[in-house]
Amino acid sequence: MSAIEKVSCLIIGSGPAGYTAAIYASRANLQPVLYQGIQPGGQLTITTEVENYPGYPDGIQGPEMMVDFEKQAKRMGANIRYGLATKVDFNGELHKVWIDEEKEIHADTVIIATGASAKWLGLESEQYLNGFGVSACAVCDGFFFKGKEVAIVGAGDTAAEEAHYLSKLCTTVHMFIRKGEMRASKVMQDRVKNTPNIKIYWNTDTDEILGNGKVEAVRIKNNKTGVTSEIPISGFFVAIGHQPNSDIFKGYIDMDDAGYIKTIPGTSKTNVAGVFACGDVQDKNYRQAITAAGSGCMAAIDAERYLAAKGH
Repeated sequence: MSAIEKVSCLIIGSGPAGYTAAIYASRANLQPVLYQGIQPGGQLTITTEVENYPGYPDGIQGPEMMVDFEKQAKRMGANIRYGLATKVDFNGELHKVWIDEEKEIHADTVIIATGASAKWLGLESEQYLNGFGVSACAVCDGFFFKGKEVAIVGAGDTAAEEAHYLSKLCTTVHMFIRKGEMRASKVMQDRVKNTPNIKIYWNTDTDEILGNGKVEAVRIKNNKTGVTSEIPISGFFVAIGHQPNSDIFKGYIDMDDAGYIKTIPGTSKTNVAGVFACGDVQDKNYRQAITAAGSGCMAAIDAERYLAAKGH
């Protein structure tokens, strides 16, 4: 059994939220230790061009941006490590976290920045063309398909919102819905149905995304008749929801029905004193790099104030 390591501030996760928390916590002299998790850099590492983050007038590649964030956190003195948090015990005043099921860390404060993962359809072509016309974020990537035809799959509020957003940029938005009805709220359904360049396909499954190096078409199948057809498109958007990466905190941290961590409004504070949450693991509304970074700043400041009040 390896020795227990004691730290003042432990940050779990390494997207914009985690790295920003590390920058602020380092500057506040909290000597933060950050574990990068299963996907260092988070969702931005599977995004190609990022054009909506201030300060990059020419845009920047998602992975490159995350390298910049990491470098800045390191320069401030953050201790950045590979490793995945696999278990926690938040019962006492010292918060216990296990890394890769073996290393035990006792932290005065914990900042949860584990993010959320987009749900995918599970097609091989979807992963192969991810970043080459396949995207799980219309607000992030819709701009690249200005004046083109695109498709979107999903039936909830997010899918309806994203379809409507794309309709302002694209010539036609083909919307595929698996059932004969939508899950979206009435107002969102009406908005989609009343938008002339959104074409809704009911009872439709995505059979395959077609293309060589980039999305060129999609093959769909009517699950009532079994009839398949191909539609030429340039972009394919998946909007079937996100899954917050919060499982290991269940039983300790308050969450909503979907698993998003609840924070006290206007703060990053959770129901456990000394444990803070930021980024997409607690934000199902905005899910942007800039909002995640902003909440990472909040978490570090909240952690610093908590420690100061404790006399650290």
